[in-house]
Amino acid sequence: MSSLPVAVVLPELLAALQHAPQVLLNAPTGAGKSTWLPLQILKDGNIHGKIILLEPRRLAARNVAQRLAELLNEKPGETVGYRMRTETCVGPSTRLEVVTEGILTRMLQNDPELTGVGLVILDEFHERSLQADLALALLLDVQQGLRDDLRLLIMSATLDNARLQQTLPDAPVITSEGRAFPVERRYQSLPTHPRFDEAVAMATAELLRQESGSLLLFLPGVGEIQRVQEHLASRVGRDVTLCPLYGALSLNEQRKAILPAPAGMRKVVLATNIAETSLTIEGIRLVVDTAQERVASFDPRTGLTKLLTQRISQASMIQRAGRAGRLESGICLHLIGAEQAERSALQSTPEILQSDLASLVMDLLLWGCPDPCQLTWLNPPPEVNLAAARGLLARLGALEGDRLSSRGQKMAAMGNEPRLAAMLVAAQSDDEKATAAKLVAILEEPPRSGNSDLMAAFSRNQPNWQQRAQQLLKRRNSRGGMPDSNNIANLLAQAFPDRIARRRGLDGRYQLANGMGAMLDSDDALTRHEWLIAPLLLQGSHSPDTRILQAIAVDIEGLTRACPQLLEQSDTVEWDDAQGTLKAFRRSQIGKLTLNVKPLAKPSENELHQAMLNGIREKGLSVLGWTPEAEQYRLRLHCASRWLPEYTWPDVSDDALLATLERWLLPQMSGVHSLRALKALDVKTALQNLLDWSLRQRLDSELPGHYTVPTGSRIAIRYHEDNPPALAVRMQEMFGEATTPSIAEGRIPLVLELLSPAHRPLQITRDLRAFWAGSYRDVQKEMKGRYPKHVWPDDPANTAPTRRTKKYS
Repeated sequence: MSSLPVAVVLPELLAALQHAPQVLLNAPTGAGKSTWLPLQILKDGNIHGKIILLEPRRLAARNVAQRLAELLNEKPGETVGYRMRTETCVGPSTRLEVVTEGILTRMLQNDPELTGVGLVILDEFHERSLQADLALALLLDVQQGLRDDLRLLIMSATLDNARLQQTLPDAPVITSEGRAFPVERRYQSLPTHPRFDEAVAMATAELLRQESGSLLLFLPGVGEIQRVQEHLASRVGRDVTLCPLYGALSLNEQRKAILPAPAGMRKVVLATNIAETSLTIEGIRLVVDTAQERVASFDPRTGLTKLLTQRISQASMIQRAGRAGRLESGICLHLIGAEQAERSALQSTPEILQSDLASLVMDLLLWGCPDPCQLTWLNPPPEVNLAAARGLLARLGALEGDRLSSRGQKMAAMGNEPRLAAMLVAAQSDDEKATAAKLVAILEEPPRSGNSDLMAAFSRNQPNWQQRAQQLLKRRNSRGGMPDSNNIANLLAQAFPDRIARRRGLDGRYQLANGMGAMLDSDDALTRHEWLIAPLLLQGSHSPDTRILQAIAVDIEGLTRACPQLLEQSDTVEWDDAQGTLKAFRRSQIGKLTLNVKPLAKPSENELHQAMLNGIREKGLSVLGWTPEAEQYRLRLHCASRWLPEYTWPDVSDDALLATLERWLLPQMSGVHSLRALKALDVKTALQNLLDWSLRQRLDSELPGHYTVPTGSRIAIRYHEDNPPALAVRMQEMFGEATTPSIAEGRIPLVLELLSPAHRPLQITRDLRAFWAGSYRDVQKEMKGRYPKHVWPDDPANTAPTRRTKKYS
């Protein structure tokens, strides 16, 4: 075993673990980092306490534990054990535990000091799963605050060293050169015809004819696996066995794919990227890589996740190629042009940047960390996704401010995805708990039969669902009642209130309570039901409607009686412009879905006013009677915020005014019971409710509605959103004024529109002194002839102003 490549760097690695809290290990596929190195660290690493080895996937965790135990001539559960969601195999003498990601997070939450653990190894870290990033952030927090003796080893064949070293600048980087066996990497673009599935099958069959050994074929998803398997079945010899391998298969079915082929047989393993990780698939020396993967991308706007098929990163190509060199020299055929491969991203996009973060936020709150910025992240979680996560947790009743509510704490303790945890916590009786546990088991590993009726799945008793349900009941300390289908709708509504759906056509279209559209096949038996709850949805990458994967029919009246909190009542107004009346209605809704509408025959004034405010928000501010005085008052407030920003002026944008109707408009609505009366309401006086007394005084003094000219006339100042304020005044009334008037503490000069005696424009100026001394002479000559009865002095700046002709001067 010492011939493994990683053995060369073992002394350097053991030395680094003695003095560095974090160590980075680059070791190629087949180097022995997962299935040999942990035992050497356990033996010679001078680690005080257990070693926890994190593997991203259940199949890898179990197989790594099995292999490590075999090297000790033991069975799993002795020196080496494992823990995963549905299975635990550890004993009192276990010193090395192989765990999956969610298990490590729960271990940290239950015991932040990780008592008795000396080293945590994060394997296959290149995958950058959400849980791996969270585990790293929590482990670094533990090292900084609780356990400066805890050691952390991060390893993969393709680490993002630049980002890791930026985050962990003091961590030694150890590199194991070389691979156990050479791999020849070939590149071949797929033809545009025939279709993808058939073209992949043809390329795979051709490689099988040319080369010996078993083959591993990487495909983006289960659909492609099934279709390519059909095409391959007629293209390979009788000595070739076809074995699918993907995460939704049971562990037993997955193990069939990794066991050696029977004597005299070859096998083709058709796999998703589950096979990139620490799996030694017996007999593989050929790899065909379609260079594609299917990734989940969360849309914070809709709260749904869509599956996207995309080109893999160069790091993933290296990982896949390495599968061909685990046991002997091999060949990897990448079904992509070499130039295209070189243009691929170096690393895969971390899950944290494109995932639903509700579970992450709940874990952080349970950790006592409401602000993710308090932790060290390789990539900080996006704020828009965090906001969507907090919104969901609030709807599920998990939050009190920026902390977990008592319900939220119970949900977090369950260790499930938040929606499923909400359903488990909502169950009270033993029968309800049994029902919720079975539902969670089904939704965690949904059937792939194509039947969208969740009730059909619930009626079955699959062993994996039963095992998982029993585990969940044990976590809830329940004796376990009988699963009862009558409880399903009420429990689902606790977790998926936004996914209650109402039929909106006869072609399988539904509308969800969150306002989105959803779709069933038009011939699906569920389409005969008007109301559904659809806990499992998939947002398509092209269709605007979401696909319903699992749903149940519901009696909406019975559901709202059992769960009255689902119902929201809102009072709305319909405007009858012709009659000048308002009609008030009370709507009962579940989210955006209206159950019934009742007219309010004699609503109280408060009810009517609230309905009016709702109507104004729906129609817009234009339904109010905006007089010129009201519009000018609003413009004065708008200008005040720009010209005198040191004072706290109210926001008078449309959005702000609509959001604060209760503050400024409602106090003026006493006695307003009709649309006519609403339009007659004094909007200017209402707007004054936005200002306290001192601010009103300041507005009137610094941005007055009128200006008193030298004759004593009060003339309105005309304010504008974009242009300077203007004063239109007859020229004779400004005689004696030597300088341009200004407002806003002298910061803003008025634009003077100087008018003739007939109120026609003569001059526009912002500099009255310059006008009197300059171009006034030309105006004087022309106006003396046209208006001889009026005064046109030679020195207007020092002449008494007048509103009258010479006869009365």
